[in-house]
Amino acid sequence: MTRALLDTNVILDLFLDRPPFAAEAALLWQANEKGDFEAYISAITPVNRFYIARKFKGKATAQQAVVELLAALRVCPIDSTTLQLALILPFNDFEDAVQSASAVTSQLDAIITRNSKDFSDAQLPVLSPTEFLKQLSV
Repeated sequence: MTRALLDTNVILDLFLDRPPFAAEAALLWQANEKGDFEAYISAITPVNRFYIARKFKGKATAQQAVVELLAALRVCPIDSTTLQLALILPFNDFEDAVQSASAVTSQLDAIITRNSKDFSDAQLPVLSPTEFLKQLSV
């Protein structure tokens, strides 16, 4: 079974209902629920989700958003090894490097993101939601 990291932008597309991206994010969420693949997030994603939700909707809503993430998706841990790998990866953005490194250290198969250029130096295959969903339907 394919195990893939959902970039934070994909999670935010779904929870913030950002058109036109929310529809594919919802399909990824449903595919994970059906067992078509195992969806993972980096441990930084719930932190980012909480921060954004609290800013716009309050603490209670932010906490519920994290509860939903943790119930539905697996979390790639971030430890010293992950952070050391992220530091040496040739990424411009440290947050993206941490997500990529957490996928590598968790031995995932791919990274799903709308911003493939941000992951051009990733050690794993990087697919857009569209590309990944097409692979699932094959």
